[in-house]
Amino acid sequence: MNILILGAAGFIGTNLTFELAKNSNNNIIAADKSESYFIDKYKNYSNVLIKEVSFEQTRDIENLIKDIDIVYHLFSSINPSTSNKQVYEDMKTNVMFSIKILDLCVKNNVKKVIFLSSGGTVYGKEISCPIVEDAMTRPISSYGIQKITIENILYLYNYMHGLDYRIIRLSNPYGPYQRPNGTLGVVTTFTYKILKKEAVNVYGDGSVVRDFIYIDDAVKGIINIANEHCLYKVYNLGCGYGTSVKEVIRTISETLHMRASINYLPGRNVDVPENYLDISRYEKEFGGINAIPLPEGIKKTAEFMKNTYF
Repeated sequence: MNILILGAAGFIGTNLTFELAKNSNNNIIAADKSESYFIDKYKNYSNVLIKEVSFEQTRDIENLIKDIDIVYHLFSSINPSTSNKQVYEDMKTNVMFSIKILDLCVKNNVKKVIFLSSGGTVYGKEISCPIVEDAMTRPISSYGIQKITIENILYLYNYMHGLDYRIIRLSNPYGPYQRPNGTLGVVTTFTYKILKKEAVNVYGDGSVVRDFIYIDDAVKGIINIANEHCLYKVYNLGCGYGTSVKEVIRTISETLHMRASINYLPGRNVDVPENYLDISRYEKEFGGINAIPLPEGIKKTAEFMKNTYF
């Protein structure tokens, strides 16, 4: 199968590429904005071709999409915590880019588009947990609005052109290859900080609840959903239960046998108080996720960090 992964050098894209590359029948183009974003491990796979591409240039993208069977659309220029700062520019960048991609997919007869949406932001505050796929979507961040807008455009292109697609509303993945000093990834960032004996920053009182899933489980779910025999177009993907930020910190401390130092900062209005997903649609079709428990995921993440950063 000929596969194009847009945003392949990111956390999810890196793990997804390596898993897909294990199948020698897959020929993968791994595309991102700069070749410098890709780690050396990509060179270990003869069926992966790295491409540096300007996401602003339609011609660059079209050259990649020719003869592609499936496109994984992972690209996003923003994250939830900062997305409300420049709504117009970010909407233009991400939504318009996605429309260009879909136009080229239609033109080049791509069989299917897999879009990584967000289970953590598209539903908003006015919901009860666990959240089902048919719940109301009323995001409180520009990031969530962009995701749900792209979802609706995918529906439109399927209606107009017959372009097949799957939408994955992923919860909060963590694990190897996630930037430990970035603005995303509570589990990864806090594990790294505690290993370095640095203070972790907590917005609010630590009672915010999220659905955390280890990256190996997330990638397995993404590939399952990309299967051509799926019953639905939209799937939640997570562990199916919630864990508070303060419980994450306690679990990291106990797992690593290290004390955590905490800086409590004012809460942010982009943070939904509670969010965890109903994954019964996924499990009825593919079986139980049997997600790696948080302590085990933390241990795996810490071992990766020790071997990589220390």
